[in-house]
Amino acid sequence: QFELVESGGGLVQPGGSLRLSCTASGFTLDYYAIGWFRQAPGKEREGISCISSSAGTTYYTDSVKGRFTVSRDSAKNTVYLQMNSLKPEDTADYYCAVVSTPRSCEKVQRYEYDYWGQGTQVTVSS
Repeated sequence: QFELVESGGGLVQPGGSLRLSCTASGFTLDYYAIGWFRQAPGKEREGISCISSSAGTTYYTDSVKGRFTVSRDSAKNTVYLQMNSLKPEDTADYYCAVVSTPRSCEKVQRYEYDYWGQGTQVTVSS
């Protein structure tokens, strides 16, 4: 049974940090590209970062570039999203998703992702 579980969300003050985890069960994440998405209240879900399966190349949307870092831990079958210098506008539900493809992840469209986690809430507020 394929399952993705996000964790690590919570309430943090502006300027603070959180590390989100995306852990898979039933399959090996190494063979998949993983995308991180977020959806703020009243807004569409947006892709913010991804990591490719083969070369491990990464991508960040401009709004998080320089502040967020995506990485893999193959031993734990987990992908992380380290979020630093958080801003109130980062407040959203965060989701990870996977797709089996050798392409660079930035070329993958949202609709192509096969499996999604349930999301974890991040609130940035003083």
